[in-house]
Formats: sequence, C-alpha cells, structure tokens
Amino acid sequence: MKLLMIYCNEFSYKTTVKTLDFVEEREEEKKFNDIEIGFIQIEEKDKENEAETVRKLIKNLKWISKKNNTDKIMLHSFAHLSESKAEPRFTLNILNKAEERLINSGYDVYQTPFGYFLYLKVKAPGFSLARVFKSF
Repeated sequence: MKLLMIYCNEFSYKTTVKTLDFVEEREEEKKFNDIEIGFIQIEEKDKENEAETVRKLIKNLKWISKKNNTDKIMLHSFAHLSESKAEPRFTLNILNKAEERLINSGYDVYQTPFGYFLYLKVKAPGFSLARVFKSF
C-alpha cells in the first residue's frame, strides 16, 4: 500500500468520467473544510494480508488526524502512487472496511466516488505534518 496523507483547509471534488462498469452512475460535487485526505493505492501484494492492510491504513490515518487536530477523514482511491495495482473490487473492499472501522472509532469518514475521475480542489497549509507519505 502507498498512502499520501494531506491535511486540507479546504477540499472539494466533482465527478467527471466514470471509469469502472460495476459502480453506479453518479453526478456529485462536495466540499469539506479541515479534513485529512488519504490518497490510497492498494497494491497487488496487499491481497496477501487484507486484515494487516486495513489495520495499517487505519492506524496511520488516526495518527495523522490527531496530529492535525481533525476528526474528519476522506478516503480517496488514488492509483498513481505505484506501478502495482490491486483489483478494483479488492481496493473498494479495503476502503469500505477502513471506513466502517474509523466510523466506529468516532471519526467522520467520507469516500470520494470510487471508479471515477474527479475534478479536485486541494487547499493545504504549509507545515510539516500537512503532507505525509507512507509505503507499506
């Protein structure tokens, strides 16, 4: 897994092009303030230990959210951090499990529309923990 975490003063997205047949059609535009964004790439090797992949994802998102004093987390599938990509349904399953567990831990959790290209607006402050990258 590759995980780029960016704290945003403002974050918004708008759906543009659907890329996967199995996801529902949707036109969506949303805006958030003071939110931690996880740009997440699930890799092929992550299938070897699904539970550990979910655990590491959650652990890192909780850690950085506490450091940046927010309880809002956005999960965003971002298959541009590595050449290795897990199958899309597996990736979506990981994101859904992480979302459920983070919600059960008291976080406000959202996901960008899976299987879509999105217009993104990212406004991030300039301090060291506003941008953190992890590779597992």
